Formats: sequence, C-alpha cells, structure tokens
Amino acid sequence: MTPAQQHRSRTRLGRAVARLAGLMLAFALLSAVAHPVPARADNPIVQSVYTADPAPLVYNGRAYLYTGHDEDGSTYYTMNDWRVWSSDDMVNWTDHGSPLGLASFGWASANAWAGQAVYRNGRFYWYVPMTDRATGQMAIGVAVADSPTGPFHDALGHPLVENGRIDPTVFVDDDGQAYLYWGNPDLWYVKLNADMTSYSGSPTRIPLTTAGFGTRTGDPNRPTLFEEAPWVYKRGDLYYLVYAAKCCSEFIAYSTAPGPTGPWTYRGTVMPTQGGSFTNHPGIIDFKGNSYFFYHNGALPGGGGFTRSVAVEKFSYNPDGTIPTINMTSTGAPQVGTLNPYTRQEAETTAWESGIETEPSSGGGMDVGYIDNGDYLKVKGVAFGAGASSFTARVASGAGGGTIELRLGGPTGTVVGRCGVPGTGGWQTWTTVSCPVSGARGTQDLYLGFAGGSGYLANVDWWQFTAVQAAAVRR
Repeated sequence: MTPAQQHRSRTRLGRAVARLAGLMLAFALLSAVAHPVPARADNPIVQSVYTADPAPLVYNGRAYLYTGHDEDGSTYYTMNDWRVWSSDDMVNWTDHGSPLGLASFGWASANAWAGQAVYRNGRFYWYVPMTDRATGQMAIGVAVADSPTGPFHDALGHPLVENGRIDPTVFVDDDGQAYLYWGNPDLWYVKLNADMTSYSGSPTRIPLTTAGFGTRTGDPNRPTLFEEAPWVYKRGDLYYLVYAAKCCSEFIAYSTAPGPTGPWTYRGTVMPTQGGSFTNHPGIIDFKGNSYFFYHNGALPGGGGFTRSVAVEKFSYNPDGTIPTINMTSTGAPQVGTLNPYTRQEAETTAWESGIETEPSSGGGMDVGYIDNGDYLKVKGVAFGAGASSFTARVASGAGGGTIELRLGGPTGTVVGRCGVPGTGGWQTWTTVSCPVSGARGTQDLYLGFAGGSGYLANVDWWQFTAVQAAAVRR
C-alpha cells in the first residue's frame, strides 16, 4: 500500500471536528478565567466518522456497538458499510473498522441501513437490510462471524426475508426460540430456526392498534405512532418493544407485552424529539450492573438527518419496570472502572479525538492516522497509580515525523512526557519509540497531542506506559 493510498485527503468530518475542538478549547480557556470547571464532552461517542442506528451487544464482559455509517456530506441515506466499536468502560471506545459492507453481499446494490448483531451457538449473526439488485426492493440479509468484530460473510448468498421493509432486530427468548422483527411502515416478525439463518412458518404482520402503539394525529394512513427501528428485549417477565415514533421528526416510544408477539400495550415516550436529526434509532443493554440507552443525533459538525452520530446515556428503570424519559446530553454515560495504562492499549481506543482518523493497519486491526500539528486524542480515566516512568508507542511516518506530547487533564494540560517520532520511510513502516515520563500518577484523563511541521506527521498503532519501580517510589 503506497503512502498516497494510505494518506488520502482528510474527510470533511475530520477537518470539521478539528475546527470545533479549537473553538471549544478557546471558549474553555476564556470561561476558565471566571469559572475554572473542567469541561466534559463524551457524546457523540465516535467523532471520526458519522455513525447511525446503534445496535449494542454485550459479550464476554465487553460492550460491542454495531452501527451504520453515513458518508460525509450526504444529502440522503448514503450508506455503504457497517462499523464496529467496543468498550469495557462505556467511555473509551475501540474502533474495529468495517468488517461488513455492501460488497459482502453479491446480491445487494445499495442502502446499507440499520441492522443488529446477536450471539448464539458460538457465532455472531448480523442482520442487515439492503436493496436487492434483482428486485429493486429492500431485503434483509444475514452475515456470520466467529468473532464479534468479524470478519463477517454472507451466510446465505441471498436474502433471508424480503418484503420491501427494513430495520431488523433479533431477540432470543429464554426458551431458545429466536424472533426476527422488522418494519416500516408496518411491523413484522418471523420465528428463526436454531441455525439463525432460516425460519419456520411465514412472516406475520403484527397488528398496529392505537392501544398497542399509541395514536398518531394528522396522518389517516398511519393511525399509530409506530414508525420504524424496532428494538425488542425481555426484562424479568416483561417484553419490551422500543421504536422510533411519529415521523418526522421522530421521537422514541415503547410498548410492552406478556409475550414476544404481544398483545402490546403502549407505554409512552422514552426520548422526546431533539438532537438535530429528524430520525432516531434505539438500542438498550444492561452492562456491568447498569442500563444504557443508545441513540443517534446530529451533534457533530455538519451533522443532521443524513449525517448522524451515535451517543449513549445511562438510565435506571422505574420500580414498576417502566422506562423513564431520557434526554440527550453531551456528557454521555459515566465511566465504569478505569483504564490500565500498563497493558498495551490500541491507539484507536479513545473517549474523544480532534482531527485524527483511523485506518486499517498492516499489522492487523486499526491504527490512528491523518495526524496534523495540533491534533489530539483523549483517553479517559487512566489509572497511573503510584506513577509511570516511561511511555512506549508503535509508530510510523512516511514524512518527517513529529512529537507525541503526553498531557494530563486537557489538550493544553500538564506535559508529563514528550516522545519523538522519526520518519520511517512509510505510513505502514512501523518502529517502536520510548521516552521518560514524570508526574503521571493517580487517575487522570490522558491526552496524546501531536506536534510538528506542516502536513501529516505520523501514524500510531498502540501505546503502553511502564510503572515506576517500588524502590523508586520509596525513595
């Protein structure tokens, strides 16, 4: 892969986020004079690309997030692939790239829209809607993988179901029976077989009654609030169906039932209309003893109804099992635990970034690249403990390199180390660099800032700190 292939022009979103970060920093510096309060902004949880239609999954003590990908500058739902992120603390998210796209399905022609992945029988099944090239209508395919991050491949070579409808969600009940639901403007379900790639019986339309899905006014063709984006799960003995309601703009509503196919009872609003995008899409999980609500908005620069971004909020159910009203915030969910800097950390694991983007690494996984002077990435809640003595990173540069500045507390915070990055002769020609660290102790937000000349400076694959020795601490 040539340097030109590796370092194409930065996307419009990357440039816009970098400009936004500069404005936010200037505002924070002015505000700090009178009100020295640390800034918090962890929503949206991905800033390097536009993301939409979140589908979270908990597996092996980690939260995985499957999303759609709105292309920069879209004026329609221009979506060609799906993306995966993961986190073990709900604030630092690792970018796993795009393990599935339209090109994975030989029968599909366009519209890589909202899907959901589930785990069963030791494998991961990702249900996604696309346009069937042969018929020209929307159909739902299924991809399979042995890992939650892929690679995924088409399990069938043809659609699983096709009736022109979208937005699949899958639920596996306690008795092992799996259900596939989907729909806009109506709502359908079918019972999946244990292989998760075939079904029994025929697709069934769920009756959309006002008792079950609320009353819509002003549209005689759509008497209920149900619009699209169903998300089905069970908590205790109660089944929940959360969905986007009343286009447009949409809000998030929900209904409950005593069984997986109803009868459904409308329960009200989960998230009111807000956020700069006229659509929304729910995803709900329990993770490490807490409940989380995922959604999308238009909060990033250039954001809107066709350039959306995924965000998350922590919430608690009411004592009677009802869901409270949840509002969008820029702060997001609190961190669960801390990050260990003394084990290898992927550079593409971030809570926030300014200017950087990610790309596939020649060594596998992803790396951070497209780095200009002044760009930075933030890693939240780093537990340095008694202190760190050195910092090591795997880096590459097809130019003259630059400097990694290790700062605490903010992008202009205290510098605890500086690591030089040499030119390596290629953007995927990797070397390891190290530098001493002083003053990194306790639990801190870590900022990796990048300094150097004009043009792209370096790529970073991973990093790791070394702890001070016990004898040095005693002295």
